[in-house]
Amino acid sequence: MSAAEGPLVVGVDTSTQSTKVLVVDAATGEVVARGQAPHTVSTGAGRESDPRQWWEALSEALHQCGDAAREAAAVSVGGQQHGLVTLDDRGAPVRPALLWNDVRSAPQARRLVEELGGAKAWAERTGIVPAASFTVTKWAWLAEHEPESVRATAAVRLPHDYLTERLTGLGTTDRGDASGTGWWASGTETYDEAILAHVGLDPALLPRVGRPGEVVGTVRDNGELPFSKGTLVAPGTGDNAAAALGLGLLPGTPVLSLGTSGTVYAVSTRRPSDPTGTVAGFADARGDWLPLACTLNCTLAVDRVAALLGIDREAVEPGTSVTLLPYLDGERTPDLPRASGLLHGLRHDTTPGQLLQAAYDGAVHSLLGALDLVLDEDADRSAPLLLIGGGARGRAWQETVRRLSGRPVQVPEAGELVALGAAAQAAGVLTGEDPAAVARRWNTARGPVLEAVERDDTALARIAGVLSDAAPLLERETDQH
Repeated sequence: MSAAEGPLVVGVDTSTQSTKVLVVDAATGEVVARGQAPHTVSTGAGRESDPRQWWEALSEALHQCGDAAREAAAVSVGGQQHGLVTLDDRGAPVRPALLWNDVRSAPQARRLVEELGGAKAWAERTGIVPAASFTVTKWAWLAEHEPESVRATAAVRLPHDYLTERLTGLGTTDRGDASGTGWWASGTETYDEAILAHVGLDPALLPRVGRPGEVVGTVRDNGELPFSKGTLVAPGTGDNAAAALGLGLLPGTPVLSLGTSGTVYAVSTRRPSDPTGTVAGFADARGDWLPLACTLNCTLAVDRVAALLGIDREAVEPGTSVTLLPYLDGERTPDLPRASGLLHGLRHDTTPGQLLQAAYDGAVHSLLGALDLVLDEDADRSAPLLLIGGGARGRAWQETVRRLSGRPVQVPEAGELVALGAAAQAAGVLTGEDPAAVARRWNTARGPVLEAVERDDTALARIAGVLSDAAPLLERETDQH
């Protein structure tokens, strides 16, 4: 480990499938140590994880960092959004957490929209329209299907809240993650007691919402983690807001994130409200807003298609007239939570590589379709797309995004942007700086820019046409579940 120029800070990314830790020099942004440990997700009727695995993975990842973690002055946790963590009166999980990609609550989502004034009212009130991904629908599902779990619940948390609380002993969340629950009013930035009453959730069970830049506690001396007693703890935030911090985003810069899910977002100074529900009007972790659109099926779906074909994920071939809507886990954008994948236009001479390219095209089409809705009217539509996430390094992903967007694409060299953003937030509570300014000082968005190519309007029109023609079938699949 090289000698640090400034104090060390720890950024944590507790994601769907693993927990990652970076120990960062707060002065320079140099990553001086890193660790990672996996956790499992159930593959049965829903998508669930035992929150205690996240804590165990955090401990293992920190211990991999050695003495650097013990020297850290501050820590922050970024985490997967929307997961419902229910704790009993001793702080133990009542049941496994319902994760963001558990779509069993789709019927409850539709019912909540109808019962509380419709989509426009929800968007104006909370910034989001209930979909199966959001926490409020998962609580409604739990109340309907497992009332005994609801009765045993003494605290309701989000994934990042759970780890922050175990670090400090105090129940705290932040505005960025709270804005993805469906029970946080974006206009007043408080919990919406009418919505909570409607779904039967006592507001006393929810964590306090910490302010941006606030020290929400210090690490308890419990001997489980290699932190020094008194290490400062920042509020933390949801994974997308943490990645926005990690990039040091200025308003209007578009981001396309390619992970298990795919997202497009940009920082905005205006509070968003999209009655169609395509764009979620999330808050960011600083005091601005983070309008965002999300697809459930991204890198995991494309990798599954490659595995089914028995070819490498990069083995794409041009010239396809096939359309593949890769809705292997239902879909959020468009809102088809129970849909399955759909293949159209298969010919005798279609090659496996062309089928794979069709899967890439289908995934990217969904994301780009929401991009104009995410950006403010005065945003520069020719500015480079920042391409991040696990798929951003893949040439097939890069070329598909360039071809279907017609925009230049910039690929930041920095990896683990959620953990890096959490580290920037931790540095901010030490220095009093804006964490996005910290990340810009660290130059985290630095990376090559791939020039724009002519947009493939033919492919975009073909995919849109198939999606339109297939809509009755896809909606019928949804209704039958």
